Amino acid sequence: MAEFLSFREGEAGQEPAVTVEAFTGQSNATAVRIEPGEEPRELLPYLDRLSVVEVNFPAYGDGRGYSAARILREAGYSGELRAVGDVLVDQIVAMRRCGFDSFRPNKPLDDAAVERALNRYSDVYQKAIDGRAPVWAKRHPEKING
Repeated sequence: MAEFLSFREGEAGQEPAVTVEAFTGQSNATAVRIEPGEEPRELLPYLDRLSVVEVNFPAYGDGRGYSAARILREAGYSGELRAVGDVLVDQIVAMRRCGFDSFRPNKPLDDAAVERALNRYSDVYQKAIDGRAPVWAKRHPEKING
């Protein structure tokens, strides 16, 4: 059972995460935690300073964290992006596609179930931050950029 999953090279960040409000008021924090309803764009001027961004999922049905991840990755954030909270195995693939590269779920995840979820589908249908080519782009490569 996995209490922590990481898809990054090297060690996972161990810094204690502070709130977005506390982070923007400090000069020495390198880890921040985004809660639902907080604006991830507030962190954009500080991306080069961040080593870990935790995004809290208080309930599995709360999808705001997916948007936060995509906003940060599209803005160029390359540090650790960690989903924490009510993270379920069936969400891992979608979270990875949005840019999450580590996970600290409230309840441990079955390793075999995670592996099956990650390898279930060889093709994807939408463009995402993970860079995988959608099926339509494989069929029509001339339409990838317009």
